[in-house]
Amino acid sequence: MDEVLLSEAREGDAAAFGKLTEPYRRELQVHCYRLVGSVAEAEDLVQDTLLAAWRGIGSFAGRSSVRTWLYRIATNRSLNALRDRHRRPLPVASPPSIRLPEPSGLCEVPWLEPYPGTAAESEGVVPGPEARVESREAVSLAFVAAVQTLPPRQRAILLLRDVLGYRGAEVAAMLDTTEDAVASGLKRARGALAARRPAGHPPLPDSPAERRVLASFVAAFERCDVSALVGLLTDDAWFTMPPLPEEYQGHDAIARFFTEVGFAHGTRRFRLIATRANGQPAFGRYVRDPHAGIAHAHGLTVLTLDGDRITQFTAFLDTGLFPRFGLPRTLPD
Repeated sequence: MDEVLLSEAREGDAAAFGKLTEPYRRELQVHCYRLVGSVAEAEDLVQDTLLAAWRGIGSFAGRSSVRTWLYRIATNRSLNALRDRHRRPLPVASPPSIRLPEPSGLCEVPWLEPYPGTAAESEGVVPGPEARVESREAVSLAFVAAVQTLPPRQRAILLLRDVLGYRGAEVAAMLDTTEDAVASGLKRARGALAARRPAGHPPLPDSPAERRVLASFVAAFERCDVSALVGLLTDDAWFTMPPLPEEYQGHDAIARFFTEVGFAHGTRRFRLIATRANGQPAFGRYVRDPHAGIAHAHGLTVLTLDGDRITQFTAFLDTGLFPRFGLPRTLPD
């Protein structure tokens, strides 16, 4: 069937081209997202990839599969975008309007966005035999954040080899380089990533164990109960607030933040609506307005779990993320 569609696409049949390439759209978007850390930018890169493929379909020699050819285009488009980004400074978050407690550190990748739902797991995509990163980890927020700290070319090599499972020779062809250069880049990338990769054992999605932790989290957060919230965290848990760079680690630092800032407004009460991001449990945060009888969007919270404890608590402040997660800007309350 692919050969027929390919032949028709080469003759200018746009419908055949769509049938040929559409099955790869989502996995290409996830790949671009892993490379650039932005959902919106990944969507644009996939559009650019498919446009370039349509323009170049006539010269596609068929020495690789259509899927590999599309990954080659998408990877190089993403690397070009990262080079352009390097030439222009990334937007910096405005200073918060309130004074924050002294942070434990500053986030290296505050621009990272969450990926909506479990679609990030690219269901049905079988990695090649060379893959070393389990598919669930490969979409996790912690893994994607760690990958962003690598130089772009090492980032691409690691994702193509260890996540997608392409052989060294295939990656060399995709990046127009040598197998030795791929092997060297992969060794450096693995070494740099080793200390940053998430090490926990999260419960299965929607399992009784996960539901228990999430129910306790919702109860503590909606009550603004600092003690109960901190009691759900591991001793070395991190709390972050992209796009702000401030990070807080450990019970004392996180408790101080929520006592002085997060839950400090007395009458403010929250409502959490469950969703998923990067294959992880997440919540749309809403602030209740008792006078208007509605709750307003406040941000998106993504949790990283290890057993029955929370190891990472990421509170994205951008309410513009809500439409991607199917969340309304306001709720009747």
